[in-house]
Amino acid sequence: MSFFEKYLTLWVSLCIIVGIAVGQWFPTIPQTLSRFEYANVSIPVALLIWLMIYPMMLKVDFQSVRNVGRRPRGIVVTCVTNWLVKPFTMFAIAYAFFFGVFKALIPPALAEEYLAGAVLLGAAPCTAMVFVWSYLTRGDAAYTLVQVAVNDLIILVAFAPIVAFLLGVGGVPIPWDTLLLSVVLFVVIPLAAGIITRRAVVHSKGIAYFNEIFLRKFDHITVVGLLLTLVILFSFQGQTILGNPLHILLIAVPLVLQTVLIFFVAYGWAKAWRLPHEVAAPAGMIGASNFFELAVAVAVSLFGLQSGAALATVVGVLVEVPVMLMLVRIANRTRNWFPASQQPPAAS
Repeated sequence: MSFFEKYLTLWVSLCIIVGIAVGQWFPTIPQTLSRFEYANVSIPVALLIWLMIYPMMLKVDFQSVRNVGRRPRGIVVTCVTNWLVKPFTMFAIAYAFFFGVFKALIPPALAEEYLAGAVLLGAAPCTAMVFVWSYLTRGDAAYTLVQVAVNDLIILVAFAPIVAFLLGVGGVPIPWDTLLLSVVLFVVIPLAAGIITRRAVVHSKGIAYFNEIFLRKFDHITVVGLLLTLVILFSFQGQTILGNPLHILLIAVPLVLQTVLIFFVAYGWAKAWRLPHEVAAPAGMIGASNFFELAVAVAVSLFGLQSGAALATVVGVLVEVPVMLMLVRIANRTRNWFPASQQPPAAS
């Protein structure tokens, strides 16, 4: 796990401070950036998010989907948990807290926006950091790649309908044109670009060059894209956060509960099916973790940089790493739940 990834929560916290300071002391910066929009999509933010998503799409080898049939139970656990359980439990938990438990603390209009942000997180299973969580739990790297590839393909067709359905149930109006445009911009285009680039580089230089040299060129670009995106978001969110600092914690509560719940749904199901630990652990991690880059991008496109939805997705970034590290520890300590003959070797 890289230094940046290990302390992601710290960097996000610093971005909150820097972003709020920019918004308060240099208001002309967010005012200027807000002018560059097309179809409600912030062009500066879109460019930065492409810098984050494109390298992730490069890592996914969609040829691995051909191996789905070799161990289908793990794929069933991942897909059912991520697409038939996670979005709906996220909606239920977030709705219960924002409109029930925290009703006296959050105005109804803001609660709707927080709910929208939570739904966007719930409908976007992880595509990048799951490789880190899989590595830390000694997961099967090849099988993790298959799980990620299958989920990325499902995102293409399932993300927009699920988001629209759940937000419609929650009473949040959804502009279909903007939602579909967001999926094209932040899923279809980076995915196509990643596939084309991967094939071209592997064909000309080989897979070893691609993995060991080419991909590493994007490490710092991804980091810079994420940090600048967060600073811009928080420069627009300054008034909301300063006026409601408690809301960061209120948003975090249902997100953390959902993360833990989904992990144990997938992990427990894998245990019941007696799957090997190296498959079970990544299956739990991919559902618990989120494709927060996509969630942030769509929240900004649908509701704007100053929206509660955008804030909720960023809080998802803030809490993800510490919670996921906790789940990694749980997975490693419960390795003996699985048949000894299927366990990876013990740590040295």
